Amino acid sequence: MIKKQQFSRVIILVICLFVSETYAQDVKRARPKEWNGLVEGSRFIDRFLPIPVIGEKKSDTWGAKQVVPRYVDNGIEEKDWSYWGGNIIQDEEGKYHQYICRWREDSEKGHMAWPQSEVAHVIGNNLLGPFKYVETIGKGHNPEIYKIKDGRYVISVNGGYYLSKSLNGPWEYSKFEYDQREKPILDHLTNNTFAQREDGSYLMVSRGGEVFFSESGLPPFYMVTDKSNYPPYDGRYEDPVIWRTNIQYHMIVNDWLGRIAYYLRSKDGIHWKLDAGEAYLPGIVKYEDKTLEDWYKFERIKMFQDKYGRAIQANFAVADTIKKQDRGSDNHSSKNIGIPLTIGKLITVLNTEKLTANTQEIRLKVQAEKGFNPHKHINFKSLRFGASETVNFGGGSKVIKKEKAGNDLILTFEGKGNGLTEDNFAGKLLGKTRKGKLLFGFAQLPEINYLEQALSSKYPVLELNGRNLKVSLEVQNFGQVNSIKTPVEIQYKKEGKWQSLAKGVITVLKPFEKTIIQMHAKKFAEIGEVANTRVIISQKGQKTSTLEGKVIVR
Repeated sequence: MIKKQQFSRVIILVICLFVSETYAQDVKRARPKEWNGLVEGSRFIDRFLPIPVIGEKKSDTWGAKQVVPRYVDNGIEEKDWSYWGGNIIQDEEGKYHQYICRWREDSEKGHMAWPQSEVAHVIGNNLLGPFKYVETIGKGHNPEIYKIKDGRYVISVNGGYYLSKSLNGPWEYSKFEYDQREKPILDHLTNNTFAQREDGSYLMVSRGGEVFFSESGLPPFYMVTDKSNYPPYDGRYEDPVIWRTNIQYHMIVNDWLGRIAYYLRSKDGIHWKLDAGEAYLPGIVKYEDKTLEDWYKFERIKMFQDKYGRAIQANFAVADTIKKQDRGSDNHSSKNIGIPLTIGKLITVLNTEKLTANTQEIRLKVQAEKGFNPHKHINFKSLRFGASETVNFGGGSKVIKKEKAGNDLILTFEGKGNGLTEDNFAGKLLGKTRKGKLLFGFAQLPEINYLEQALSSKYPVLELNGRNLKVSLEVQNFGQVNSIKTPVEIQYKKEGKWQSLAKGVITVLKPFEKTIIQMHAKKFAEIGEVANTRVIISQKGQKTSTLEGKVIVR
């Protein structure tokens, strides 16, 4: 009897935990200890600015008390519709087009009617809003629009995409195609986000953090990684957003259950580096007149970029309560809002040799822009330059000299304390303006190759003929430059140890070109047996690429 009671208690506890996670949608995450010591302005969340007042503040609208009264003209909201995620693109006439998903607010399932979303085209004269409904494109959820190199526009939605020659349509729908290249999907192939590379091809990151590429920007997208690039912390990750600047690639990913987001950077879109500190949290909606809107949920972040690729505004899908508590025809709903961002300064490292711990001086050009005079607006004593992981914690090199270069400014930093190592592909400038506002920027580093080959293989094919084993390996170059001859090795695991099976050389491949390498080896298993294998590609100047998995001997 006692055992039955104990078992019942365990079952009840498990059910309670499941219900708690499902309905609360809120778990308090312990802040990583390694974030202790971050200085003001170091985190991405520090870039969110007070929002200019837009229209009138209204109280006769839906919403929990913490978001009423509010400025309803920020973004888009309607009484009869629940709006969610979508990004903004500007046309040649200066108008802002947002392609956003929505569903009827009076739907019986409330917020959980999102699978019946439609994609709406809304337009605004101001980047912050208000946006007004123009037309319905078609069915779809979590849209993201981007322009491919032939001038056409793509709206990606979960499971498909719309294609048009014009922002005003007509739009043609097709199913989205992926080539996994034998690699496992870590999460649903949804919530995809895109960034155009230097050569016009496209990078895509899916909900699970896998990396894909397409030469044209249209499907199929080819999967390159077999592991997630997300942070090493416990989290229910989704809603990644990526963008490319003139310096590097950026990513923000959201832990929807912990209601905390993380910020990562990359040289090539394949290998990502986590920056310490919160990317965003609830509580970031503040207006210039001190009005606060405490939205419960912040999801589906999207960036509006300037001509350099810099993020100048973030847009969010926001909800005033837990999703499952937003029911049809009630006082709860969701909308899309914009928040302006502090824009990074345009900086260039003038040194021609590699920056190391032994570098004596670092010369940095700070470019003047409209509204920014580097000679008058900078608090020079506050400036630090070096590795992001050093500067963000108060370290970095200090200014020792200033000189004019027309409207621009050249700063000389002492080399000491820059913190730059082989792991760094960009230097960070961090400080304040003379008015105490955040000032930051990133710069590419000398002797760093930013356009490299990116060889990726499938699993080897093992075909046994008597005592001879034929090993075939498909390899494709997803880089933006021709590859060089590159060594590859196939290994197998026997009695817990990796042993060499075959070695070969990958020939020169153009971007997106593929080849099949034929190698020969001695028999180590019978036909039908499962072999643990790994492919090791040693690319010059890059970390060794390893693909590990099980293969059936044929």
